[in-house]
Amino acid sequence: MVKLDIISDPICPWCYIGKANLDRALEARPDHAFQIEWHPFQLNPDMPPEGMDRKTYLETKFGGKDNAVRVYARVAEAAEAAGLAIDFGAIDRTPNTIDAHRLIHWAGLEGRQTPVASRLFKAYFEEGRDIGDVETLLDIAEELGLDRAMTARLFESDADIEDIRARDAHTRARGVTGVPTFVVGNQHVVPGAQPTELWLKVIDEIAANPAEPAESPSG
Repeated sequence: MVKLDIISDPICPWCYIGKANLDRALEARPDHAFQIEWHPFQLNPDMPPEGMDRKTYLETKFGGKDNAVRVYARVAEAAEAAGLAIDFGAIDRTPNTIDAHRLIHWAGLEGRQTPVASRLFKAYFEEGRDIGDVETLLDIAEELGLDRAMTARLFESDADIEDIRARDAHTRARGVTGVPTFVVGNQHVVPGAQPTELWLKVIDEIAANPAEPAESPSG
């Protein structure tokens, strides 16, 4: 097996697009060698716990409505090409994602990390749900087979908050400034929402040279 670390935030549209492109490659190569692990990166680490109005957030982040519209037109085009039905109009709030990252972490302890990460993307981008809301996160946890009562008790505590923040800080200290970022075999960094064709090439190179991971396009 070859470790594939995915650094992302569940409110990052490029992370969802990048995952969709990767998923298509994994489906085409069901015997792939990847062992996937997800890692936290908060796009907005200083976001208030209750989140904020999405329109206000976007206009502040991109310096006005016109810039926000231009940026998200490009995102929408890439999402459509990736086969995703993103509904930006349904998203009312931009949440703080610390609790979503905690849920992904806890799901990993039970071998359900990727299904939970996938469900969070879908809930936020396609269903317009607030994934900063604990009840929404508990619904997702229960839907995917995690114990709701136990997860609720964890959310009521500060369990793993500092660990998530420390891992995020460690990632930034190593030079990661944006997501998605993929790390193949603990060696090769693949930044951004790469096309399916690139992942097919990486998977095929790993299969042809199983002794060491494929060289990343970025060197």
